[in-house]
Amino acid sequence: MANDSYQEAVAGLSKLLSKDPTLYGALAKGQSPKFLVFACSDSRVCPSHILNFQPGEAFVVRNIANMVAPYDKKKHSGVGAAIEYAVLHLKVENIVVIGHSCCGGIKGLMSIPDDGTTSSEFIENWVQICSTAKAKVKSDCSNLSFEEQCHNCEKEAVNVSLGNLLTYPFVREGLLKETLAVKGAHYDFVKGNFALWDLDFKITPLVAV
Repeated sequence: MANDSYQEAVAGLSKLLSKDPTLYGALAKGQSPKFLVFACSDSRVCPSHILNFQPGEAFVVRNIANMVAPYDKKKHSGVGAAIEYAVLHLKVENIVVIGHSCCGGIKGLMSIPDDGTTSSEFIENWVQICSTAKAKVKSDCSNLSFEEQCHNCEKEAVNVSLGNLLTYPFVREGLLKETLAVKGAHYDFVKGNFALWDLDFKITPLVAV
């Protein structure tokens, strides 16, 4: 069964490549995407499908719960490397962080006991990048059901990730120079809704002292 699926995927790719040889010929020479997109690894939320991107239009980072870790040269450096490459080398003009409905990573974050006890090798440690989103939702939405709290946290975690983007000096510089825009988004595939928003960061230049 797995081999059949693989063969179908290869056949589909071959058909796609032969459909537009001009596009793929140009892409063979390089890339110049306008977007850096952070999206979840969830198989139900392909960012290119959601935003109707063609190959070459978006540099995409997918991970559990579409999280952006804060600047740290030693921890989660893969995230930093992707942001650095996209902003400084590819010169993307937009960074979009897309959350989504029914996110297992967010449910995992909301399920971590208050004492911080974890039961997984990697997942819970990773999702705690957005622990402040969990705390805010638990405080502001204590009257809601667990499912509703998770739904709210899906959006709040995006805001935390947007804030974490500001810890990268080259992102701050791009925002200050207005060569870069940062947006949050949420895709609800159950209701068929897509929300896009800005945050007022009130950014000021860094001053050496």
